[in-house]
Amino acid sequence: MAMAGSTLLSKSRTPTMPMSPYKGTVGTRTDAELAQSLANMSNLSETGIRGSAMGAPVSMGFRSGKHIPQEWHEANYSKYYQSFSDRDNAERLRHESKQLANETEALTQRVQADVTKKLAERMHDINFWKFELNREIEEMIEETDLLCAQKKRLANALDATELPMMIARDNLDCRARRREIDLVGDRVELALNKEVEIISKVQDLLKRTLEQADRQIKLNRGGKHKLTMDWSDKVRDYNIDEKCANLNNNSTEIQYKEGSAKFDASQSTPESWAQFSHDNIVRAEHERLASQALRNLIDQILTDTSNDMREQCNTVNAEFTNRIQEMNDAKTAHENHLQKTVEEIAQMEKNIDFLEQEIKNKEAPMKVAQTRLDHRTHRPNVELCRDPAQFRLVQEVGDVQNSIDRLEQKLADSRASLNDLMATRMSLEQQIALKKNSIFIDRDKCMKFRTRYPSTSRLVGYQ
Repeated sequence: MAMAGSTLLSKSRTPTMPMSPYKGTVGTRTDAELAQSLANMSNLSETGIRGSAMGAPVSMGFRSGKHIPQEWHEANYSKYYQSFSDRDNAERLRHESKQLANETEALTQRVQADVTKKLAERMHDINFWKFELNREIEEMIEETDLLCAQKKRLANALDATELPMMIARDNLDCRARRREIDLVGDRVELALNKEVEIISKVQDLLKRTLEQADRQIKLNRGGKHKLTMDWSDKVRDYNIDEKCANLNNNSTEIQYKEGSAKFDASQSTPESWAQFSHDNIVRAEHERLASQALRNLIDQILTDTSNDMREQCNTVNAEFTNRIQEMNDAKTAHENHLQKTVEEIAQMEKNIDFLEQEIKNKEAPMKVAQTRLDHRTHRPNVELCRDPAQFRLVQEVGDVQNSIDRLEQKLADSRASLNDLMATRMSLEQQIALKKNSIFIDRDKCMKFRTRYPSTSRLVGYQ
C-alpha cells in the first residue's frame, strides 16, 4: 500500500488489475473437464444454458442457472479490482482535495490580503484628495471671508459718498441764493460741479464693483459647495473602505450579497474619479485667484476714488478760500470807497451850502449896482451922460450877474455831483451788502458744512 500511495501521488498511471491466484484446476480436473462433466449430468451444452440431463433428478433442473467457478472467481476478482480502483481513485481525490484546499486557502488569503492592501492604498488616495479638498475648502472660506470684508468696505465707501454729494449739492443750492452781480459762475461753482460729477462717477463705479463682488462671492460659495460635497463623499467613501478593510473572516456582519460582484455601468474609473476632484480643485483655485484679483482691484478702486474725492474736495476748499478772500478784498475796497464817498458827500454838501451863500452874497452888490443905475437915470437933461461911471456900473451889473450865473451853474453841478455821490453811496452800500451775503454763504454756510466732509479712512470703507 505504501508503494501504491506513492504512485497515486504522481497522478500519472492507472493501476493494473491484480492477477487471480486461481490456476484453472479443481482437484485433479481442469475447469474444462469439470464443465463437461456437469454438462453431461445436466444434458446441457458447455455453456449450461439449455436442456436437461437424462435420468437426472428433478432438482437438477433448478441448478442449471448456476455459474461456473471460473465465473465466480472472475466476479470476485472483478469486485476486488473495482474496490481497489475505487479506493485508489478516492485516495487520489483525497490527496488532490487536500492539495486543492491548501492552494485555494493560500490563494484566498493572498487575494484577501491583496484586497486589504488595495483598500489601504485606496484609503491613502482618498485621504490625499480629502486633504487637498479640505485645504482648498479652508482657503476658499478664508478668501470668501476676505472678499466679504472687501464688499463691506465697498458698501461703507458707497454710503460715505452720500455726505459729500449732499454737501456739494447743498453748496450749489446755497450759492444759487447769491444776488445780482454776485450770482456769478466762478471757479468755485465750476469746482463744485466737477465735484458732483466725480462723486457721481465714483458711486456708479462702486455700485458696479459691488455687483461684481456679489457675483464673485456666489461663484466662490458655489465652488466651495462643490468642494464640500466632494469632500463629504470622500469622507463617506473613506469610512466605507475603512470598514471594509477592517472586515475579516471572523467578523460577525459578513454575509452573502447576491449580485454584489457585478459592475455598475454608472461607476467611475480611477482616472475619472481623480479627474473629478482635480477639476473641482482647479475650478475652485480659478475662482479663488479671480477673487484675489478682485480684492486687489477693490483696494485700488477705493484708494483711487478716495484720493480723487479728497483731491477735488481740497480743490473746492481752496477755490472757496480764494473766492472768500477775493470777496473780502472787494468788500473792503467797496467800504473804503464808501467811506471816501461819504466824506465827499459831506464836502459836497458843504460846497453847495457855500455856493448858495455866495449866490446870496451877490444879491447886495447887484442891488447896489442896479440902484445906482436907476438913480442915475433921473439925472436932468444933458447930465444924463454915458460917462465912465455909467459904463462901469453897467459892466458891474453884468459882472455880478455873470458871477451869479457861474455860481448857480456850479451849484447845479455840485447838486448833480451830490446826487451822483448819493447814488454811488447807495450802490456801494448795496454791493457791500451783496458781498457780505456772498461771504456769509461761502464762509458760514458752505465752508462750515464742508468741515463735515468724510475722512480718507471712511472714504476707503474702514468706518
